[in-house]
Amino acid sequence: MLWVRKILFLVSKLAATSLPALGAEAHAGVSATAEALFHLGPLPVTNSMVTSWIVALALIIAIRLAVGRSQLIPSRGQAIVENLVQGILDLTAPIVGNKVAKPSFPLLIGLFTFILIQNWSGLLPGVGTIYMLDHSKPGESHWMELIRPANADMNGTVALAVVAFIGWLYFILRFAGPAFIIKDIFGNKADQKETPAIIYYPLFLIFFAAGLIEIISILFRPISLSFRLFGNIYGGENLMHAMSGIQKWGLPAPFYFLELLIGFVQAFVFTLLVSVYIGLICNHGDDHAEHDHGAKDAAH
Repeated sequence: MLWVRKILFLVSKLAATSLPALGAEAHAGVSATAEALFHLGPLPVTNSMVTSWIVALALIIAIRLAVGRSQLIPSRGQAIVENLVQGILDLTAPIVGNKVAKPSFPLLIGLFTFILIQNWSGLLPGVGTIYMLDHSKPGESHWMELIRPANADMNGTVALAVVAFIGWLYFILRFAGPAFIIKDIFGNKADQKETPAIIYYPLFLIFFAAGLIEIISILFRPISLSFRLFGNIYGGENLMHAMSGIQKWGLPAPFYFLELLIGFVQAFVFTLLVSVYIGLICNHGDDHAEHDHGAKDAAH
């Protein structure tokens, strides 16, 4: 799907260069950075921040209205929410491990739901189509999007990746412990009983070097998570702008369905990767416990 995205993004860029001015400035594509609508002291409040707040508030209200007061026989809204919750729990529990499944679940379902709705927010009426004239700089003015999807802003995706990374660090320290983490990353994975000493002890150097590479890959995880999400959503916004600029009616319709699919896939991939990162360290204990339990049963 990545190569399809690249081709569509190139098409959008080529189309954007031929658009007349709404200028042409308004339809030439999405700015690479979010723009400030106003300031709270020294803090700029950007169009993507406002969109994220509105969508998050709407999501909270919608879930509260759907669930209402919990009932033994669930209402339709409560059943939908419960199925979503149970589905994500069933998906992530085997990955992160049974002992971490419920403690990590609020983080994982929060990431999935928030990212999914924020991704789809770019398809709502008014997003990317309502502009205001910015006169913030003396002698200069330009058209600025009033509403911009939160995940089309690099600041938003970096914040999500940092939250996920902090959550990952908390869970591995709590459920695995520093000693196990160091051993898992730098320890000798060979079986001393089955490996000759002349081979076993030099392996410490090899596994230590592999551990250093693993530390580098761990530090790059927030970067890869944030860039992947931002690139797909930002590219989709440019694509929708270009198609709407060419023809407002009919032409953008197929790309709405494409963006629905990509928005879901990106939320799913982000959540699944965070689950895998947690499970890579925290899921070993469950495997050993199940193995030991099976061995005891066999002995009896």
